[in-house]
Order: sequence, then structure tokens, then C-alpha cells
Amino acid sequence: MAGNDRLSVQTYVPAAQREVWRDEADEMDMSQAEYVRAMVQAGRRSFDLSDGESAEEGTGEGAGSPAANPRGSRLKDRVLDVLETEEVADWKDIRAAVTDDIDDRLEESLSELQGEDAIRYSGRRDGYVVVEDGS
Repeated sequence: MAGNDRLSVQTYVPAAQREVWRDEADEMDMSQAEYVRAMVQAGRRSFDLSDGESAEEGTGEGAGSPAANPRGSRLKDRVLDVLETEEVADWKDIRAAVTDDIDDRLEESLSELQGEDAIRYSGRRDGYVVVEDGS
């Protein structure tokens, strides 16, 4: 398959989520497909890529793609995404936008580590601790 062949991807979301996405896409004068693609690309920038992998390699797209990263860090890109979408945002709004998923990601990571018996919650120590072999 050539690098610029386009394929369809389908997903299922709750009706309320679809309505939110539809409204936000309309506000940005985008089609739903454009909106979802832009949000996926923005979300991918918040995840670490494997060692030595560039943003272009991670998406399979070249320098002309929105996935290309000419500006530098992912945080700067997320700040710019917020300001391009909102036009004006104060510190609190920008902070909320760039940290919006950290609580969910932390909770998921802690849950996975507990499920793998790598850590546990210690009531006596009032926090998480590494599980020692044999304990």
C-alpha cells in the first residue's frame, strides 16, 4: 500500500459523546472526520513514542502531515492547540487542557501495577509501596 492511500476507520461511542464531538467540530468549522482525526493526532502527541521513533514514524505520515512536529515539545504543541482552538485562554484553562487526562492515566497505571502485584496500597504507611519478592 502506498504511503498516501487513505483508509476508513470506524469506532463506536456513546450518543452523548458523539453529540459533543459534532458540536465541537461545528464550532471549529470541521467535518466530524476531520475533527476526530485532529483529536487523535493531538492525543498521540501526549503519549511517549518508542525510543528513537519520530512523530512521523509513529503515524506513518510524512512532513506535510499535521503529525509532523516542527515546533518542538509536545507540551508546547498542546498549548498551541488550545490557543488555536480557543483563541484566548488564561493560565487556568491552559493548565486544565494540558493536564486533562493525567488523573485517568495515573489511576489506570496504579491499577495495572496493583494487578501485576508490582505495587500495593499500604494503609499503615498511607500510600503505595513496591511489592517485595516473597511479601
